[in-house]
Amino acid sequence: MAIKLNPGKLPNSTLSKLLTDFKSAKKLNSKGQIATMLFASRLVRRHGLPFDIEQGVVTKGEGQVKGLGRGSVQAVLSDYGINTILAEEGGRTSRGSLGYINGYIEFLNGLGALKDDELASIEAWWVEGAKQFFNAKPFALRFEVGKSLRFVLRDLLGQARKRQLEGAGTMFVGAMLQHLVGAKLELAMPTAVFDHHGFSVADAVSGRSGDFEIGNASMHVTTTPGEAVIRKCAGNLVAGRQPIIITLAEMIPAADAFAAAIGIADRIDVLDSEQFIVANLYEIGGFQAEQRRITVDALVERYNDIVAKTETDPSLRIQGL
Repeated sequence: MAIKLNPGKLPNSTLSKLLTDFKSAKKLNSKGQIATMLFASRLVRRHGLPFDIEQGVVTKGEGQVKGLGRGSVQAVLSDYGINTILAEEGGRTSRGSLGYINGYIEFLNGLGALKDDELASIEAWWVEGAKQFFNAKPFALRFEVGKSLRFVLRDLLGQARKRQLEGAGTMFVGAMLQHLVGAKLELAMPTAVFDHHGFSVADAVSGRSGDFEIGNASMHVTTTPGEAVIRKCAGNLVAGRQPIIITLAEMIPAADAFAAAIGIADRIDVLDSEQFIVANLYEIGGFQAEQRRITVDALVERYNDIVAKTETDPSLRIQGL
C-alpha cells in the first residue's frame, strides 16, 4: 500500500507559468489527460528527478503505462480531500497516455534539480486543474411541470451560489445573472442589437455607462448594489441617462439606502431580477402553459450563446435535463 503524502502547496508564479505553458502547448485539457499528469506527478514526487520512465512504468509491449488507472489517480486526489471521480479509467486505456507522460517527464527533467516541496507543488498544480474540471460541469436546468418560472430561475441562481460558496474563484451568481438578463433582453426585443461583455469587464474600461445601454437607459445588473454602483447611476443622471438597477430581491433595500444617502433614490429604478426576467418570459409565451418550457429553453439557448462568446469559463453554461 502506497504511503499517503501530505498535500502540496501551489507553485510560485515562475513554475506555475512553465506548467501553464506546457499544458497549453500540449493541449492537455481532457479528464484523462489531467488524470495522467496527476499520476506522473505523483511518480516524480516519490522518486525525484531526473526520472527514467523506462524503469517500471511502461507495460509489456509499451502500449500502456503501468499502474495508471482510476485507483492510482483517486489516491492522489484523496490526499487532497477530493473523492469525486476524475476519470473512470484514469487514462489507463488511452494509448496516448504513454506519449503524454514521456513528454511530461522530459519537460520536468529539463527543469533541473527541483526540491521535494517544488515537486509537491507541481502535483498540487495538477490537482487544482482537476478541481477546475469538476467545476466546469454546466449548471442544470430543472424544469418541473407545476413549478413556477420563478422557481426555475431561483434554482439556477441557487446552483450558482452554491458553487461560488465552494470557493471556485468565480463570482458565478453575478455572471449568471448578467447573462440571463442579456438573454432575456434579446428575447423581449428581437430587433434590437445588444453588446454583451464578459462579467469581469468593467464599465469604466469598456467605456460603457452600464452593463446594457438601451435607448436612454443605462442598466446595471449586480448582486451587490453598493456605493460604487450608485455612483455610476449618479453619473448616468448627469449624462442625461436613466439608470436602472437589476439586483437580487434581498439586495433592493441596500440599493435604496445607498441611493437615498446621496439624494437620488427617487430618480433611479431598482428592480427585482427574478421578476424582471420572469414577467417577460410569461409575456413572450403568451401566458400559455404549453409555451413555458419552449420560452425557458429559448432563454437558455440565448444565454449559452452569450457565455460562449464572452466568457472563458465553460462551467457557466446551462444544460437542460
